[in-house]
Amino acid sequence: MSTGEPRTAHEPAALTGAGAPCWVHLVTRDLQDAQRFYGGVFGWAFRPGPLGRDFVMARSEGVPVAGIAAVASAYQVAVAWTPYFSVRDADVASARIRERSGTVAVGPLAIGTGRAVLAADRDGAAFGVWEWTGRAASLSPSGHRAHAWLRLRTRNAFDAAIFYGEVLDWASGELGGCEVAYVKEEVLVRCNGRPLARISSGAVESAPDPMVRPHWQVQFPVSDVEATVAAAERFGGTLMERRTVSHGSEATLRDPDGGLFTVTDVRSPADD
Repeated sequence: MSTGEPRTAHEPAALTGAGAPCWVHLVTRDLQDAQRFYGGVFGWAFRPGPLGRDFVMARSEGVPVAGIAAVASAYQVAVAWTPYFSVRDADVASARIRERSGTVAVGPLAIGTGRAVLAADRDGAAFGVWEWTGRAASLSPSGHRAHAWLRLRTRNAFDAAIFYGEVLDWASGELGGCEVAYVKEEVLVRCNGRPLARISSGAVESAPDPMVRPHWQVQFPVSDVEATVAAAERFGGTLMERRTVSHGSEATLRDPDGGLFTVTDVRSPADD
């Protein structure tokens, strides 16, 4: 198992409120190549998922951490990691997205014990929402646990916080729900009291570089950033950017199929 494997100590606590990040999903072209790469980098194991042979669930120490689907070619969509947020009602969330000039690309689509929507905000950053329809009071495909931090790089952090707040019921006051705090020129999102996402300004909507365009950046906590970068390069990945931040370091990588993701030894978005 790679020394860059996400550590249990870094995993966010269980999430109970609507609007919380609950899942991350990779859309790719070749399922076998993706499993070889991410298994080598993170030490993940894989099991068949609920959508047939083109879908697998990635597990770390037996716990579901991410989904991978080889549907990029079939649906003519970009290879990318996408975060999902829990919602009470996928139809309501879809209507709110459209009303606020966002785009609903797919769904609501029934998947196993839930309903999923793939959408984009008004600046073009892709995200998803998940409505749990099972008997248990869970809001996440993985038992309402999130295993990655999120950072939204967008045109204007405050405008984006309003969009997502209205779509996802942030700052609703619901027990276990999400709240936003303004930290200098960024927005910090706390869910069930735990910081899980950060929103930053400065992205350029028409930029040719996908790292500059508005996008949700999926950040996997690891114990050793350098070892993880080395493992990624060994399995065919590419280092795109390495950064030193106030409480550690992070590196943005591209997998062999073009999917961008970040690894970080920062324990919390609040520390970044």
